Amino acid sequence: MILLSGTAFADPIEGRWRTKSGSTAEIAECSGSFCITLKSGEHAGKQIGKFSATGGGNYSGKVTDPANGKTYNGKGSLNGDSFKMSGCVLGGLICRGETWSRM
Repeated sequence: MILLSGTAFADPIEGRWRTKSGSTAEIAECSGSFCITLKSGEHAGKQIGKFSATGGGNYSGKVTDPANGKTYNGKGSLNGDSFKMSGCVLGGLICRGETWSRM
């Protein structure tokens, strides 16, 4: 029997991702959640989201459009090396999303 004590395992969502526009985004643990920060492109340095794991490769939280600074309710799902996320307004009536690929 192998005991694993004191070992922290990274969540599968953590790492660098290629966005739809070709920029690099990094997802890292922050205050018990996962913060999304753009690392390259026109909006490099901006934090554009904060998600919490909801189980089964799914996440929920807030996502910010870096171009206009507006924040929306967001959700995401991880499937292998693809992360599909969306932001919605009006209780989910209007949503916009994109799929990122792991780098």
